[in-house]
Amino acid sequence: MQRLCGDILKTESTETPTMRISQTSILLFAMLFAGGADLTARAQMTDLSFLLTRAERTDYAETTRYDELMGFLEVASAQTPRMHLTHFGYTVEGRSLPLVVFGDVADGSPGAVRASGKTRVYLQGNIHAGEVCGKEALLMLIRELGSGQHVEWADSLVLIIAPIYNADGNERVRLDNRPRQNGPLGGMGQRPNAQGLDLNRDHMKTASPEARSVVALMRDYDPHVSVDLHTTNGSRHAYHLTYAPPLNPNTPPAIDSLLREDWLPELTERMKSGHDWNTYYYGNLPYRAGTEGWYTFDHRPRFNNNYVGLRGRIAILSEAYAYDSFRNRVLSTNAFVDEILALTHREASTIQQLIARVDAEIITGKELAVRSELSMNRSSVTLLMGEVRETTHPYTGDMVLERLPVEIPRSMPEYGAFSPTETSTVPSAWIVPMSETAVIDRLNVHGIAYATREAAGLSVDAFRIDSLTTASREFQGVFEVEVHGAWSHTGNGPAGMVAVVPSAQPLGRLAHYLLDPRSDDGLANWGLLGEHLKVGEDYPVFRSHTP
Repeated sequence: MQRLCGDILKTESTETPTMRISQTSILLFAMLFAGGADLTARAQMTDLSFLLTRAERTDYAETTRYDELMGFLEVASAQTPRMHLTHFGYTVEGRSLPLVVFGDVADGSPGAVRASGKTRVYLQGNIHAGEVCGKEALLMLIRELGSGQHVEWADSLVLIIAPIYNADGNERVRLDNRPRQNGPLGGMGQRPNAQGLDLNRDHMKTASPEARSVVALMRDYDPHVSVDLHTTNGSRHAYHLTYAPPLNPNTPPAIDSLLREDWLPELTERMKSGHDWNTYYYGNLPYRAGTEGWYTFDHRPRFNNNYVGLRGRIAILSEAYAYDSFRNRVLSTNAFVDEILALTHREASTIQQLIARVDAEIITGKELAVRSELSMNRSSVTLLMGEVRETTHPYTGDMVLERLPVEIPRSMPEYGAFSPTETSTVPSAWIVPMSETAVIDRLNVHGIAYATREAAGLSVDAFRIDSLTTASREFQGVFEVEVHGAWSHTGNGPAGMVAVVPSAQPLGRLAHYLLDPRSDDGLANWGLLGEHLKVGEDYPVFRSHTP
């Protein structure tokens, strides 16, 4: 160990004033996790084996709370000059969202990270605060890094780690959150944030401060690879962990093939041979039209990994199995992250070359999906089904399901991809009146490039609205809207100043999905064009096919 708590006590705050922790708090934290042992003696250690998460200290009966996590990060990050503790935004209730940056960089700022020229990897836990294994696994990883492990990764990578994204939800611990999940018995946080919003449905509309913060992180740090850590309580299978690549059909083909043909098969083999964990693509066993199959979830970029793919970046979703023990969920997730990082380290230069090709791709004039449906990608796969037994929660008396060590091979079709049901042609540019402030705001939040100019002289197409379908039920605080109509050439653009959003930019795919009127996850769908959507009038965002 290079530095311990004595060094922390020389300063009253971290790099970020909003994350200040008093000297007394740090000292008490260090003594607690050291079991009250003499700190001078501890300073002679060469590791952080005394620094335990609450999950580890309680034999995986409980999960780490926000203040404990902040103290843990303070101590761990102080051990090496390669680790920087900063933050990337705030929650609804004003909690700072901590971010640990590890690598050979001057500090944890986006500028320093991007200037390093290293491959950037973003690791995220706790987007759903009842699914806490990712948070605990990332704390273990941070401890490993603080102890001097994995130093070779710094040769090619910079790690950007957000262990507690839904920090407000994390603090709403109840024993009856995530019913039937096999621990932690001492309770866990809730799925939504303090607004009641699911943060894993908020990447496009960005209605929460947390989503605006994480999208800004994607914009400013621009990680090449992102990993989002979850827990699934779906079908009763025999996998310890399942995963998914980006599922939107507009994901660049080079990224899709890299993950499906190379990375995920290799990670599956590594997890089995190196750790004896069974892993496979995420899926469930519903019956669709009487046909049994292994069905993945959703293609829309409101979900984190689909959003990252639409940005033209590599994304992996990790789902530990809810009926496995909490210990196993944490350890399998930690192993999966380690294997991803080892693979990313090996392939660092290849990753950057692939991303450069994706960014340079011209999509103008191509047909991109705006609506999609599940499609069969394999007519028959042999899956490992499992069994559970019903047990009783010792403190609530509620039923809990516990994974049994059973593997039942079963063959069935796999529906693990999506195909377009409707496409639209990518224009040279989208034309957005500056008066559409909600749209302009989202362009800025997502980091989509545009130029402003007078609309006079622009040759545009307009989408005439002939009907609107509004959802009968509210979802995430919104009654979603489906816009119907047709494009026609008008010859004249809107009056006044406009934002010209070129499709020939790295975020051209994302811009198309946000702005197209028929998009099933665009700004019109989320009601952000509001009263400007009227039957018999033009959709208030135009397109131009003029270079």
